[in-house]
Amino acid sequence: MQNMVILGATGSIGTSTLKVIAANPQAYKVYGLVAHASVEKMLALCLAHQPVVVHMVDAAAAQALKAQLPPALKIQVTSGADELVDLVTAPQVDTVMAAIVGAAGLVPTLAAVNAGKRVLLANKEALVMSGELFMDAAIRAGATLLPVDSEHNAIFQCLPQDVQANLGRCDLAAAGISHILLTGSGGPFLTAPLSSLKTMTPAQACKHPNWSMGPKISVDSATMMNKGLEYIEARWLFNTQPAQLKVVIHPQSVIHSMVQYRDGSVIAQMGNPDMRTPIAHCMAYPQRISSGVEPLDFFKVGQLSFCEPDFERFPCLALAIAACAQGQEATTVLNAANEVAVAAFLQGRIGFTDIAKVNERCLIAIKQRGLSSIEDIIALDAQSRIYAEEILTKITC
Repeated sequence: MQNMVILGATGSIGTSTLKVIAANPQAYKVYGLVAHASVEKMLALCLAHQPVVVHMVDAAAAQALKAQLPPALKIQVTSGADELVDLVTAPQVDTVMAAIVGAAGLVPTLAAVNAGKRVLLANKEALVMSGELFMDAAIRAGATLLPVDSEHNAIFQCLPQDVQANLGRCDLAAAGISHILLTGSGGPFLTAPLSSLKTMTPAQACKHPNWSMGPKISVDSATMMNKGLEYIEARWLFNTQPAQLKVVIHPQSVIHSMVQYRDGSVIAQMGNPDMRTPIAHCMAYPQRISSGVEPLDFFKVGQLSFCEPDFERFPCLALAIAACAQGQEATTVLNAANEVAVAAFLQGRIGFTDIAKVNERCLIAIKQRGLSSIEDIIALDAQSRIYAEEILTKITC
C-alpha cells in the first residue's frame, strides 16, 4: 500500500490520478491533497477520498474548507509554505504526484526530491527552471523520478532498462540511441491561416482537438510552447545533446513519442490520448496496473500523419529550443515570461500572437549568469515576471 500526496489535486492531472487510485484501492491510499483555492472541489475530494491531510495554498480557502469539513472525518487542514514542505516530506508519504502547474510547483516538488521520495513528475516547469540542480538533487537524495507527461513517459517506456535507471546521467549514444522523437499534435491552430492567429480567442485556444487539459496548458499547446517546455525537460531527463532531440508534428496524438536507434529501429509508445495511462504506468512502475483507459482500437485509428514544425506558425517553440541551447538562465526567463503572457491572454489583455512577443522581449532584455542555487532561480523568475508585466503595459489587443 503506497501513501500518496497529490500536488494539484483539483486540476486535470490530479483528477486523473485519483481515478487511477480509485480503480486500484488495494495498492494506493490518498494521504494528502494539495490545491490553491478551490474549496468546493477540494471538499468533494475530501468526502470521496478521506485524506489524512489537506493543504490549501490560499489561507482564506483553508479556513473556509476547515469550516465545511465534517469533524468526524478528522482531516487536518493546513496552509503556508513550510506546512506544504512538511507534508511532502512526511515519513508516512511514499509517493508524490507533482502536478501543480507552473513555477509554483517547483519548491514542494524539489522538497519531495530532497527527501528521497518517489516523485511522479507532471510539473514540467520544475526541470525547465532548475534542470541541472533538480536532477543533481534527485541523484544525491536517491529519489525515484518518473516522468508523467505523456511524451516523456512514452520516451521512458521506449528506453532500455539501464537508461531508465539512470535518468539525468544516462548516455544515449552508448545505449545505441540516435534520436529522441518528441511528438506533438500541433494544437487547435495547426492548419489555421497564419493571418487569423492574431484574432484567436482564449476559448478557441483552449479547444484542443485531442486532449482535455487546463486552460494554461491548453494555450501552451496552441502556441506549442508546451512542446518547447517538454523539449527542455527532455534535455535534462534524458541527458540529450541538441542533435539527439527532434520535434515531430503528429496531429492524431496516437503515438506519444518515439526513440530511434542506431540500427534503424524506431520504438514508439502508442495509446488513446488519456493521461490515466502514463499516470498508471508511473504509479506502478516497474509493474503494470489497470488505468481504466480503453485499449487502442487500430481499426478505428485510421491514418497516422507526421510533419515538421513550422516555426513561423509556432514562434514559441523556436524560442524554447533556442533558450535550451543558451542555458538555465534563458529557460527560467522564458518560463516566467510565458506564464505572465498566457495569463494576460486568458484575461483578454493581449492577443494570441502577443504571447510570443512578450516571451521574446524578455529573453532579449534579461541577462543573468551563475544560477547556483534555488534561491537564484526564484529571484530570476521574479525579476522576469516584473519585466513581462512591464512589457504587457505597452501591448494592446
